[in-house]
Amino acid sequence: MSKLGDDELALIISWVIDQNDRQSFSLVCKQWLSVEGQARLSIRVFEPELLHKFLPRFPNLLTFESSKRITNNHLEFIANTCPKLEFLNLKQQSAESQKLDGFDDLLDFDDVGVLAIANGCCKLCKVLFRRRRRVGNVGVISLVKCAQSLSVLDLGRCSLINDSSLEAIGCMNSIRALNLEGCSLVTDKGLNFLATGSSSRTLKRLVLAECDRLTDFGVSLLQGMCCLEELNLAECGPKVTDNGGTAVASIASLKRMNLSWLINVSDITLVAIAGNCRNLVALDLTGCEMITGAGIRALGYHECLESLVLASCYTICGDDVDMVLKCKSLRSIVLDKGLKMWVPMRMQENISRFCQLHWR
Repeated sequence: MSKLGDDELALIISWVIDQNDRQSFSLVCKQWLSVEGQARLSIRVFEPELLHKFLPRFPNLLTFESSKRITNNHLEFIANTCPKLEFLNLKQQSAESQKLDGFDDLLDFDDVGVLAIANGCCKLCKVLFRRRRRVGNVGVISLVKCAQSLSVLDLGRCSLINDSSLEAIGCMNSIRALNLEGCSLVTDKGLNFLATGSSSRTLKRLVLAECDRLTDFGVSLLQGMCCLEELNLAECGPKVTDNGGTAVASIASLKRMNLSWLINVSDITLVAIAGNCRNLVALDLTGCEMITGAGIRALGYHECLESLVLASCYTICGDDVDMVLKCKSLRSIVLDKGLKMWVPMRMQENISRFCQLHWR
């Protein structure tokens, strides 16, 4: 029997799904090791300091993931070695981020590393930099200009990001999802760039949670986003009131909305949501202390709402919740645990017949 060539081996390994089996495949001989490396499309790295030893074996990677500390030199090496990357996931989990002391944080990559990625990996479609605190405007601006197909960008907790980055993002024709959670330097000016640029016609998911410099003026500009399906304004501060709430309620395409802890949002906003957001599937009103039964009852005839969160809404009573059950599409409702003792067991059982009841 003639020796199998690389093409035949590549065809064989394309049918091997289990990672352990692929690992066994690569141990047969050097040829099989090389073919397995050529066929590998994704990798998760736990020891970035060893990248120089193993990464050259995987030149065709489409996905690279690591939550560990990564230096600028590492990113430059990745950009040079894996130019076909489409998904770069460098987001850190909260626990990982807390492990970095001040010195370690200084060693983590910054705009220099992002510039290398932008110049070397122009096919990127999805980039997650969540909690990479040294990522700034220079790197992000370069990235969005070079990666013309970039559709998902997570800059959550990247505290150096400000309106300059949003000006560049606002000019994008490809962006679909943008996470700016905890980017406290973002202001109404930045929202104006998003709402009036090309991004206003493509963005479907926008997270602005904890961007506490925003006001009604900036939030009201978002009503120009005709494709927006998910909007998160949680904890955006007291300057977002019913004026902003009623404005975003006019976005008919919205399917998910989070207004948690907007203490100056009241029933006025809720009535507007009930009347205008006919495609809304999920609504989170946690901590909206001005919401009363009148606003909740307005949702009673909504035809699409499936999930409603009312935790820390202390003016809601059992009768109000009972009225919401007229919403036949409702599948889940979350109530404040302090209300539990005041809702008769018979009413709790009745609610549970129609949807899942949770206490928080």
